[in-house]
Amino acid sequence: MKVPLSPRLLACCDFVHSGDRVADVGCDHGYLGIYLLSKGIASKVIASDINEGPLKSAIRNSEKFGVRDKISFCLSDGVRNIPRDFDTMVCAGMGGDTMVSILEAAPWLKSTQYRLILQCQSKTPMLRQYLAEQGWCISEEIALKDGRFLYTVMEVTWQPGDPLSPGQCYFSPALLKNPSTHLSAYYNWIISGLRTIVDNQKENADPFSVQALYELTHLPPEFDWLKEEHK
Repeated sequence: MKVPLSPRLLACCDFVHSGDRVADVGCDHGYLGIYLLSKGIASKVIASDINEGPLKSAIRNSEKFGVRDKISFCLSDGVRNIPRDFDTMVCAGMGGDTMVSILEAAPWLKSTQYRLILQCQSKTPMLRQYLAEQGWCISEEIALKDGRFLYTVMEVTWQPGDPLSPGQCYFSPALLKNPSTHLSAYYNWIISGLRTIVDNQKENADPFSVQALYELTHLPPEFDWLKEEHK
């Protein structure tokens, strides 16, 4: 029986290391944890959700796929009520503002003990900016397509360093180093969105957006293949 996972969640699973103890925060139907266990990737999964309905659904699904004994289920707002004995935290399908609030409430996550795998649905530039300012480093990021929409999945580790520039908040250095079949499309989408923002604001354009647009349309020559449509 095949675990029904979207391309977004499959991409998140690709970032999980063999033997990891995984906390799936905002687990919804629980399929990510079920997949990781059924494929022998994760050694243990903590599945949490803020709502009781999805958590009950995840429990039923874990029983159907025969991995109930390997998953701990927690009703929790973010990571407030979950055990801390995990290696990797996955947050998928949330907005950047929600992810920021989860991290803000859990300063104990700022440790080399933990890795974060984040798949953001909205406000991704804000999330990248926050991560860098707080000492998190996006060590790897990949662009992907799920249905009609483009997303990224990022691996984040605790490694205080320099803040990101406006352009890097929209298109991280890790993303540039990790080309995928959807990277050019993602770049085009980012540029189009920034141009719309700047054009609509006209004389009162936000300096952050203007700088981001400038940076991304003036990438080094080796990235010309990304920006052919925007010369």
